[in-house]
Amino acid sequence: MTDSTGVPPGAITVPGRGIAAVDPDIAVLRLGVVVVRPTAADARSTAAATMGAVLAALTDGGVKRADLRTTLVGLDAVRDYSSESGPKVTGYQLTNTVEATIRAVATVGELIDAALAAGATSMDGLTFRVADPREALDEARRRAVVDARQRANTLAAEAGVSLGRVLAIVEGGALEPGPPRPMAEMRMKAMDGAATPVEAGTNELEVGVTVTFAIG
Repeated sequence: MTDSTGVPPGAITVPGRGIAAVDPDIAVLRLGVVVVRPTAADARSTAAATMGAVLAALTDGGVKRADLRTTLVGLDAVRDYSSESGPKVTGYQLTNTVEATIRAVATVGELIDAALAAGATSMDGLTFRVADPREALDEARRRAVVDARQRANTLAAEAGVSLGRVLAIVEGGALEPGPPRPMAEMRMKAMDGAATPVEAGTNELEVGVTVTFAIG
């Protein structure tokens, strides 16, 4: 039987938070090619040739074909609105974007440089993640339970009761507000005549638990 708060009598329920830091081992890079030509056919052929060169630069740098995915192909008319007679089509813009999963994080800067040299005209995304976060999440769970026990010990001591066995554990309990933590910190700076340095930073994986202890 529980009271109106859902806590059984003779028990105390506390949240716990556990954080584990892990170095990312995968980068996801989005590169694009944008070309404008007088005709749609010219735009298509030029963009195809340029994207082909970009893809070749990525695969030559170690990216597998299975880790390349086209995310956007778009064709739009370019219009001139300055004429009093109304808008006039002056050409066609073709946009082609590819997403590359890079499994050797240390090569990200070199691959960016190679892709830009091959003709890529945009880079609108670079994120880092962990291929298999299970070990880090298990560590975060252990820390979350330790955190919950420390909170419960403090409350029990102040209340003059003793802390007993664990009655229930629920993962995913509400966490206390905290400062935002970016999943990955990345700094990138391009310099003429120099390779693009990229730092993946550290991912912080967080787990919350709610633990109910018996008290006596």
